[in-house]
This record gives sequence, C-alpha cells and structure tokens, in this order.
Amino acid sequence: MPLDPKVRDGYFLLTRAARIVQRRFDDALAPLGLTRAAFIALKAMSNSPMNQEQLAALVHVQSQSLGRVLTRLEAEGLVTRTRDPRDRRQFQVQTTDAGEAALRAAREAESAALRSDFEGWEILREQLTQLVSSFPGPRQAPDSTRN
Repeated sequence: MPLDPKVRDGYFLLTRAARIVQRRFDDALAPLGLTRAAFIALKAMSNSPMNQEQLAALVHVQSQSLGRVLTRLEAEGLVTRTRDPRDRRQFQVQTTDAGEAALRAAREAESAALRSDFEGWEILREQLTQLVSSFPGPRQAPDSTRN
C-alpha cells in the first residue's frame, strides 16, 4: 500500500524542522565549545551526582558513547568522575562549578537559538507527544540474568 502523500509531506516537514532547530542550536553552542550531547549530559546531571550507567539510561544512550562525551567534559574541567566507594567498578559523575556556568551559558544560547515568539509551540508539543507515543518503545535486550 503506497504511503499517503499527507503522511510523506508531514514526515519531510518534521525532519526538516528537526534539522533546522538542531543546526541552530549546534551553531549557538559552538562558540561555547559545547556540543548538543555535552549539553544533554550536563543538563541531566546538574546538581545531582550519579554514576555513568544511571546517566546513560537517563539520556537514552549507550554508556560507551556517553563515556566519550564525559572524557571531553572532564578534560575541560566541566565534570568530575570519581570511583564510587560502594562499587569500585562504577564512576560517579558530577558537574563542577565551571560545568554549571557552562550549562547556564548553554541555556542562554538555547533561548537565543529558538523562536520563543512562535505561537504554535504548545500545539506542536502536544502533537509531537501524541506522535511519539503512537510508536512502540525500543525493544529491550533479553535479560541475561534470567534462567
């Protein structure tokens, strides 16, 4: 069955809008030396230390991918990673004062990059929430601890 042209047009508009917003945000973050991934990580752990696995689950990325972002943020003095005293295999990650300042600057850049005067944000948010909810969640890997 061929795809309805309205669906195809909607999909193309959605992906185009997402690319435009992402590009604007990336351009706003670049002078700060931050990436979108760094912003997401800083925002998620702001004022709430957690281990790397918890943070990865919170932002829906693989721990290894997050590890690369955290290595860069740590080298820039924006986060610290210390061994968890309760579980030496885990690292506790936490923003530094410089990381909190970078997050504030990134939030200002985010505000400047987006059109807050667009009157359709609420309707768009509601419609996108419905769209996202209509898709099944990610498939879960089999639990290897079960017999």
